[in-house]
Amino acid sequence: MNALKLLKKYIIDSQIFVSLMGTFFAVFFMLEQQTFRWPTVALIFITYFSGYLYTKYQKTKHFPKILVLNCLAGIDSAVLIILNHNEIRLLKWFVIVVLGLLYNSFFLETYIRKIPLLKVFYVGLVWGLMNCWLTLPEFSLPIFLISFLFITALVLPFDIRDMKSDTVKTFPLLIGVQNTKYLAYFLVFAATILSLYYLKLNFSLSFLLTLISTFILIYFSENSNKDSYFSFWVELCSGLPLLFLILSEMFYLY
Repeated sequence: MNALKLLKKYIIDSQIFVSLMGTFFAVFFMLEQQTFRWPTVALIFITYFSGYLYTKYQKTKHFPKILVLNCLAGIDSAVLIILNHNEIRLLKWFVIVVLGLLYNSFFLETYIRKIPLLKVFYVGLVWGLMNCWLTLPEFSLPIFLISFLFITALVLPFDIRDMKSDTVKTFPLLIGVQNTKYLAYFLVFAATILSLYYLKLNFSLSFLLTLISTFILIYFSENSNKDSYFSFWVELCSGLPLLFLILSEMFYLY
């Protein structure tokens, strides 16, 4: 029990876990496109980690320290890009960072998270750009759509979790929990169909296995579930394509 509490406190609540899952999702597509590079992996993790810390700790006493950490992370990211990539990659990264700031910055009169129904699509947009634009020489529409649809679907269970505390209209409040799950099923299914059509066979099969796991977790998503159900199990879904890919290559599954 103590080990689980430590895991939640230092890995999940610290935003390390979600940052790792976002990084794993990007690595999955980098491997498929044969663009894998360790400096890019580091850049993606730093960007996700600093971004999620910024979002979580706004309006808290820790925010000034987080802001300093964000500045240091920004400098580290810029140095990584300058030393290992080019000015175009730096511009792409900067655009994505600005999009992240627009998502949830309390000093803005209106930010994306306050706009009804837009949040789920906006998160999918940013994650999609990380996978199809930042990590690749040219924009890949299939990878963007797969990422956008899948991540948008994964945000919907979190809206189910937060439906009693949300102050803006979300899909569970507007169309109900069951219809929100149907929407999530459809988005995951659409992402998987695209993956079967556009990705290499072993990658598309890994995504197909991810669909099964994700459907199960969406099915059991309820407002009464513990927070760890969403922050660990649902969040884990974005790392499953890479996990299934690694397992398939280790054990020659397909």
